Amino acid sequence: MLGISMRQFLRTLFSPLLNLVEDQQQQTYVYKRSHRTILITMSIMFLSLASFVFYMIPAGRYDYLLPVLVFGGAGVFGLIVGTLGTDQGVARLWRSQ
Repeated sequence: MLGISMRQFLRTLFSPLLNLVEDQQQQTYVYKRSHRTILITMSIMFLSLASFVFYMIPAGRYDYLLPVLVFGGAGVFGLIVGTLGTDQGVARLWRSQ
């Protein structure tokens, strides 16, 4: 892929989202490996909940799409930050600075 890794390509692709939690300035932050593990686990739980609600939507009821969008969006955002984000980005989500 033209000399860049898949991780770097995905970081470039999702940079608008990652820039929300990653600060370019060097600040002190408290990062623990468990923060990333819990973030990914919670994201998978949010995506599972969104998928279940989407599956259970009665025909013609579009008001059920709101929880699907909210929990699905939170799950996708958490997975992107948890898998592609830096330690500082994960710590900033936990507000541990």
